[in-house]
Amino acid sequence: MTLFDVTQLSLETAIRGSAMRQTTLASNIANANTPGYVRQDVDFHGARGHRGLQGAVDIDVENANLAKNGLEYEALVSVAAARIAILKTAMGVQ
Repeated sequence: MTLFDVTQLSLETAIRGSAMRQTTLASNIANANTPGYVRQDVDFHGARGHRGLQGAVDIDVENANLAKNGLEYEALVSVAAARIAILKTAMGVQ
């Protein structure tokens, strides 16, 4: 029997993907005024997360994506932490 199930492992993978996307979006914002910079993004919702080139940087779009991704990251971490707390309670560990 494994301690972590497929759901927990999937949550961890999604958290890593969301963190990678946050870094990529922040890089887009940092390079918004860099001549020739091509916007990048990370799709971690697919079966295999990948980086893709998307074109020009729009600060408003990037900030909105950054905020949305940040909220998604927080939700994923919250769910993962709650599941771990349930496991600890079941094992009698505080």
